[in-house]
Amino acid sequence: IFEIHILLEGWNAIVDGEKFPIDKSDFTFTQNGKKISFDTIINTIHGTPGEDGHMQAYWELLEIPYTGCNFYQSALTFNKRDTLSVLSKFNIPKANSVYLSKGDKISAKEIEAQLGLPFFVKPNQSGSSLGVSKVNDLSEFEKALDFAFAEDNDILIESYLKGTEVSVGVLKFNGETKVLGLTEIVSQNDFFDYEAKYLGKSEEITPARLSKEVENKVRETAAKVYEALGMTGFSRTDFIVMNDVPHFIEINTNPGLSGQSIFPQQAEYAQIAFSDLLENEIELALKRKLLWKK
Repeated sequence: IFEIHILLEGWNAIVDGEKFPIDKSDFTFTQNGKKISFDTIINTIHGTPGEDGHMQAYWELLEIPYTGCNFYQSALTFNKRDTLSVLSKFNIPKANSVYLSKGDKISAKEIEAQLGLPFFVKPNQSGSSLGVSKVNDLSEFEKALDFAFAEDNDILIESYLKGTEVSVGVLKFNGETKVLGLTEIVSQNDFFDYEAKYLGKSEEITPARLSKEVENKVRETAAKVYEALGMTGFSRTDFIVMNDVPHFIEINTNPGLSGQSIFPQQAEYAQIAFSDLLENEIELALKRKLLWKK
């Protein structure tokens, strides 16, 4: 097993603390004169380029199997507008939204008339809640636009949903779509932003404090989203439960896998060992390679 760092400043394999540059022509590295290649990639990259389809397409061209969904599903789900467009055909409840590209002109008053206050401003393509703002007062609108446009040239402005935030792990496991435990997110901040996610400013409660009836609704909707988007592999879908109805927020195709991350907690609640999760993912990756050969 080798640890690979994919960074803007370079791609390197890390062996006993020493860096070995990755040859991007075939995704290999050379150590002591020996060329090292990989049987399977366990993809844990958040955001671009590991969650938006770029790395998936690259590995597929090289015929190197990788975990997670394929390049098309990765690109689709990383694009919030396109994801919502697909799900609209399946009657999945969601927030009302306005899509803007850089250079489009719209006033804060117009947004308020369409969505009310407060509302959220988000980059259309971004991970880890980067560039996301909650606008409570119209005076905050321009700053929120600048913050979002710093991450992407297109943004999504969404109505505020008042309710319980719930995250749900879903994956293909032993050939079936399996919904894991439900986690309730209680942020110390105004919403589950970057700080809340990565700096411990949130409480994550598994199982979520929902009635059995509402829990079943969330489970059914999470599975429906997974299937509608043609997903394979790991995913974590976020909802706001408002008036006992789960409203879709977004789907993450590379959920965190550290001991403190939500997804492994959900798997543990579902009585699936972490080693079994990884073994299942690697098997799926190797089976996908067989399909490429046909």
